[in-house]
Amino acid sequence: MFDKTIKLPCYGIVVTFAAGESGELRSDLSRGDYSLATDEALASPIDGIESMILAHAIAGVDIESPAYIEGIETAVEAASNNT
Repeated sequence: MFDKTIKLPCYGIVVTFAAGESGELRSDLSRGDYSLATDEALASPIDGIESMILAHAIAGVDIESPAYIEGIETAVEAASNNT
């Protein structure tokens, strides 16, 4: 079903997908040791960040680039600072 798996070096993010079709994302952001989303105020922003990463991967965006990974870290930091 899914033909590609990408493990990112931040927040335990693992994206498994079929290009242009569908996929799934697992991370420590919404579960696990880091679990920012245990704070109810952060649940929606974290869901949004995870959804965007998955959508970008499925669409063919290079989510492994250093700039993209820096963007993920910045978005998570901003979400945690603004709730």
